Amino acid sequence: MATQPTTAEVGSNSTTEKQAKTIRPTRNLPPPIQVQKTSPRFPQSPATPTPITTAISPSHRRIAIAIDLSDESAYSVKWAVENYLRHGDAVILLHVQSTSVLYGADWGSSTPTNSPNSINSQSKQELEEEFEKSTTAKANKLAQPLKEAGHVSYKIHIVKDHDMKERLCLEVERLNLSAVILGSRGIGASRRNCCKGKLGSVSNYCVQHCACPVVVVRYNNNINKNNNNNNNNNNNQGGEEEEEENHEFHDADDNHPN
Repeated sequence: MATQPTTAEVGSNSTTEKQAKTIRPTRNLPPPIQVQKTSPRFPQSPATPTPITTAISPSHRRIAIAIDLSDESAYSVKWAVENYLRHGDAVILLHVQSTSVLYGADWGSSTPTNSPNSINSQSKQELEEEFEKSTTAKANKLAQPLKEAGHVSYKIHIVKDHDMKERLCLEVERLNLSAVILGSRGIGASRRNCCKGKLGSVSNYCVQHCACPVVVVRYNNNINKNNNNNNNNNNNQGGEEEEEENHEFHDADDNHPN
């Protein structure tokens, strides 16, 4: 006659069954793949630089101020310090230098400083070095309001590219920014009719394609001249009220007509 299994044997069999259910494969599984999200406009490629990472608290913002070494850029930096930046923000002065040696602001029309024939007769390397020194010096001068503010950290980031608008948007995405601030020239009466009040080419391109909110700071040359004349003549009483500057805040998801 068969004997019934003892209580110890039943417990042993139950433990063995549990262990059999929790056995894991002995081979090493491949590590999980981490996918780097990127904009469809800029697919990952060997030529695409890797994202820059900086030890910044998650509560602090990374703000870029796009500069082109013009009066508009200087005004944008000053405006950002007085109206936008707050304690703990990390600021990047972002400048895209054209691969050609140009004069004037990158945001507007530029003309080569030398004809192709004259460039060939000069040392290209010397011209580039001189231009880079001048660019760095002007960028440091534009950063003066940030130095005086003292409540934000900043760095100057200069890159070179033949397509400044597209490279600017690429750097904005690569640097993982919270927002980008850039200046735009005020449009005079003669140009306002033909341009229908639209933003400049670079400002409009950034509003359409940047992967973060864009703040466009308008700089009005006429208002600036009137302010200087009033200060020089000490005739501020009884004058007409000055027009308030218009600053446009654009989110990356906004749809704007071309």
